[in-house]
Amino acid sequence: MSSILDPSTGKPFKVDQQVMSTDIARAYTTGVRNPRANPVASSLTPHRLAAVLRSVIDGNDPEAYMTLAEEIEERDLHYSAQLRTRKLAVAAIAPTVEAASDEAIDVLMAERVREIMDDDQIPELFFDLLDGLGKGLAVVQILWDTQSTPWKPQDYKWVDPRYLRQDQETLEQILLISEDAPMGAPLDPYKFILHTPRSKSGSVWRNGLARLVAVMYMLKSFTIRDWWAFAEVFGIPVRIGKYGANASTDDIDTLINAIGRIASDAGAVIPESMKIEMVETAKGNGGNTLFENMARWCDEQVSKAVLGQTMTADNGSSQSQATVHNEVRIDIAKWDARQLESSINEYLIKPYIILNWGVQLRYPKVRIKVPEPEDLKMFVESITPLVDRGLKVSTSEMSDKFGLSTVKDGDETLVPLQSASMLDMPIATNRQHAQRIAINRVMNTAEAEIDALTNEAMSEWEQVADEFMNPIIELANKSASYEQFAAGLPALQEQLGAEQFIAQMAQYMFQLRGLGDNQDG
Repeated sequence: MSSILDPSTGKPFKVDQQVMSTDIARAYTTGVRNPRANPVASSLTPHRLAAVLRSVIDGNDPEAYMTLAEEIEERDLHYSAQLRTRKLAVAAIAPTVEAASDEAIDVLMAERVREIMDDDQIPELFFDLLDGLGKGLAVVQILWDTQSTPWKPQDYKWVDPRYLRQDQETLEQILLISEDAPMGAPLDPYKFILHTPRSKSGSVWRNGLARLVAVMYMLKSFTIRDWWAFAEVFGIPVRIGKYGANASTDDIDTLINAIGRIASDAGAVIPESMKIEMVETAKGNGGNTLFENMARWCDEQVSKAVLGQTMTADNGSSQSQATVHNEVRIDIAKWDARQLESSINEYLIKPYIILNWGVQLRYPKVRIKVPEPEDLKMFVESITPLVDRGLKVSTSEMSDKFGLSTVKDGDETLVPLQSASMLDMPIATNRQHAQRIAINRVMNTAEAEIDALTNEAMSEWEQVADEFMNPIIELANKSASYEQFAAGLPALQEQLGAEQFIAQMAQYMFQLRGLGDNQDG
């Protein structure tokens, strides 16, 4: 055993290896922490709900409220789905670890923290801590492996919030009941992870989402119950049996039995002298939609409380709505992530380092980064003109944004269509840098491309044009008039050798056409 400081009181306390490695919050049916909960939601009335909510504020036993919060999540499918969506928006994110600085000791501590954050239990730990979103607080017990050094968490155990209590002096401190402390005792240092997500300022006992949706749950349960009663009355046709004036008591009983059989078996046998009519009921003056609208309205209020919006949850039929409101509002998801980071850093990372390597000046930080939805197509369309105008952009940053891996030596890569076409064209032997220009052409502006092609063409004009132009100039010098010059051109055309000139002009025209198509998109 060793002695370290209690972070809550600042006083030294002894670390008991047995306590640190044992499940000290386990429940037993014969103990004060009874795993069997007394139901609350099945007997919920406005008076009963008010008493349950008030018991938490007054510092009385909050067990009934925690039980109700659990039952609402089990019974209301809509609330359960919305709350699970909000939890998974953060719990499904892989955490990262940042070193406190670039110093060797801080980098080493960060590497040690990464070892425990890579464990398979971390996603479940995050999910259990986010249970505090519904109830206002969540406590998870750390089971340390004390048989070897350094001590590492070998498992995490969720603590049922029904076993938690407030201290009677400030109603702020969180206590855990046990056989030795039926009224509750403070949580052991470095043994528990406490998460108290805040949706508003004030006591943690009044912060849970279950407190917000409890009234909506009660109203919806009343609505559903009345809806089914309404359907039994107005949803089934009225069966009317008719008998004659001379019918005996046995005949009447036969008719009554026949009506009952129609209700259960959809068929019956009656004497020919009797008759049964099926009368369609009215729709209850709109009652068939009244209850549905009431239930949907309650669900919409729940969606606002849990997700911060209703579009993707209740009426998000359009793609634009789903794009703007991506499941959970991004600011809410970020807030949940930052609060969870704080709890992990305070109650898991710091104890892990202090128990093994002592108190440090700085500690690594676990980060849970919520990805923001981004329109990558719009990003490309916006940044391309800037790159064409000389903006320098890191290729590694672009690869990270699009989720692309870094190109390694020997990897086959894709090339632009225009560049691929230019690379396949024959290259003049006297152009030493033509291939390099074609490869880098996609990086040049339109004006630079045209200037480069013009310079290349003019530099080769004298080399290939003498054979073509000299006979034409000689004919012009010999002709006395334009008519005589024009008349001699057909004969001259047959003997001119312009094949090389024509081939190079066609090549330049093809390159310019490709350049124009690329610039026009």
